Amino acid sequence: MHNAHSLNHCLHTDDSPSDGTRRLFVGEERVFYSGYWIKTYKVPENTLVAKKRLIEALTRRLFDHTEHGLNIPGCRLSDARQSYQAEIDPARRRVKAAMLAGALFNRATDIFRKLVEFQSHGIEIHTGDTLMRECGNCLEEATKLGRFVLHRSGEEGIDELWGEPFRAFSVPIQEFYESRYVKLAHSMRDIDLIAEKMVANFKHIPAFEGIEPVIREYSNAAKLKMESLRTDVDVFDVWARLVTAGDSMANFPVLPQAIATQETAPLYLAADGLQLIRSGRDLIFYIARARTTMPKSTREFIDRCETYRITGSLPPMSVPLPA
Repeated sequence: MHNAHSLNHCLHTDDSPSDGTRRLFVGEERVFYSGYWIKTYKVPENTLVAKKRLIEALTRRLFDHTEHGLNIPGCRLSDARQSYQAEIDPARRRVKAAMLAGALFNRATDIFRKLVEFQSHGIEIHTGDTLMRECGNCLEEATKLGRFVLHRSGEEGIDELWGEPFRAFSVPIQEFYESRYVKLAHSMRDIDLIAEKMVANFKHIPAFEGIEPVIREYSNAAKLKMESLRTDVDVFDVWARLVTAGDSMANFPVLPQAIATQETAPLYLAADGLQLIRSGRDLIFYIARARTTMPKSTREFIDRCETYRITGSLPPMSVPLPA
């Protein structure tokens, strides 16, 4: 079993708990999912005000992690839809679909703000009300358009992130937060998968001797960052640890020339190896910040690791717009 928090201590239990099991470790409650004990936080009450705050936070988070230019005000929804429907160029149509999704999310947030305002004036709001239905329709349509949206890095879209505001609208808050722990566990699993592949790739290459503890420190710091909210008392240490571990990984001192491990082995280009290490660092960082898996990017990175292991070099990569 893994422990996302334990960078200074390990959580060891003799049994095999079922998913959803909660226990106290050093005075902190943790929940078990898919082999990981994840730190829990108090869940707000299931009210319209709490849902509004949650949907607003999730919408801000969406725009923080996706490609630029998508934060279209809800008041421009009709313009965004008209431009998308009129576009015939496939590449531009994809971008405009993403912009339409952004406008839909903002329109839904605008509606929810008004609903909460009405409720504060004593007006009862029911799930079947017209504005509630319109809010749900906007979120649902935006979720469907999420497949057209790319991560800010130019990597794959993160559909799970786009589906969260609609899920937060549709289910009780307690259920939403519990589902987040499941996603955190899956994301931690992928971070460990990436780290293990990097260690297996580089530990036998003399130019990268000593890289294993550097990679493991960074992956542990990323998992800790992933489970920690910004309101956490330890967030300053958590973030500083992640940044410094990432710097150590990206600036690992390697020999500046190609290295062969044996006569029959390929020559390993040190520059390509360092590029691969930095790409792995970036991918782990993206997953940790978004708190969701990036399966396509993870598979492609593992394939690149395998290519480097076999050939000693890397094929060229496409360069996205600046993040």
